[in-house]
Amino acid sequence: MRAAVMRDGALVVDEVAEPEPGSGQILCRTLACGICGSDLHALHHGDQMVAMAAEGAASMAEGMPTPVMMDLAHDVVMGHEFAAEVIEVGPDVENRSVGDVVVSMPIVWDPSGIHPLGYSNVYPGGYAERLVLNELLALPVPDGLDPLRASLTEPMAVGLRAVNRSQVKPGEAAIVLGCGPVGLAVVAVLALRGIEPIVAADFSPARRALAARLGAHEVVDPREESAADAWRRVDGTKPAVLFEAVGVPGMIDEAMKAAPRNARILVVGVCMDTDTIWPMRGIGRELSITFSLAYDPMEFAETLGLIADGSLDVTPLVTGSVGIDGVPTAFDTLADAGAHAKILVVPDGPAAPELLTIS
Repeated sequence: MRAAVMRDGALVVDEVAEPEPGSGQILCRTLACGICGSDLHALHHGDQMVAMAAEGAASMAEGMPTPVMMDLAHDVVMGHEFAAEVIEVGPDVENRSVGDVVVSMPIVWDPSGIHPLGYSNVYPGGYAERLVLNELLALPVPDGLDPLRASLTEPMAVGLRAVNRSQVKPGEAAIVLGCGPVGLAVVAVLALRGIEPIVAADFSPARRALAARLGAHEVVDPREESAADAWRRVDGTKPAVLFEAVGVPGMIDEAMKAAPRNARILVVGVCMDTDTIWPMRGIGRELSITFSLAYDPMEFAETLGLIADGSLDVTPLVTGSVGIDGVPTAFDTLADAGAHAKILVVPDGPAAPELLTIS
């Protein structure tokens, strides 16, 4: 089958082995898969991702199952934000049938261990024509929900988790630093929760416009006005919760510098480098800093329901699509942070590698 493969630090399109479902597993046809910022990081900082995964595994409680980590010396088919159609069921499958359209948390388990789908040498992710899932994690996509929109369940669940972790509530203000896909997901969930005002900052005019469309009350170009100054201008009285969704060195310290006394900072931007903060700044203002990773199964399922019933409108986030042949071009395009929000890989889409605007 065709797939976009991470090989020797580059993306190539090639034929790879067909996956086969084992006990309790289903074989699916990929309908759509979003390109995630983590995938861009993996292409250029894969060794750091592996090292961090190993460190995290070492910190797990004794007896807990540990993930099978990818080996960068071998092929990896990325892609963990997907919707797919069941085309074959393996032995002992009871809850899924051929023809079901599903989304799933990107985890596959078998007797050898737990495999993070999209970062595995064993199981191909959504940049392939077909993938294997565990039936127990596969959630049926509600009737009437376009699979392209359903594929955004995973990144939107990241935003939902971040908002949950922040414990922000009505009567508080939110400042979102960075309006990439994760920052935009945070904005959308904040708006759904009735948080006001929501101030969002990004260098990209297109992303600022998306933030406003998704519910931000004030959007600013940080070259012209800081997000904290905009918050003071439009409100400045409610307790503020800051969301750092940029993920580059210096941003946590910038958030600390901007934060008013007793503010909470939620870090959801993935910085792949070491970073430096000034602890006295946090001590002097008695700031609280919390980090957020991914989501739990209940948050993932809740997100799918919110997308299905229209509470979370993900349509504005999808700014383009490519077939499998276009994945390397899409990665290059996403290196320009202002050009797109979410690009979907649609294996049955156009064979040509050109990027298609579909928003």
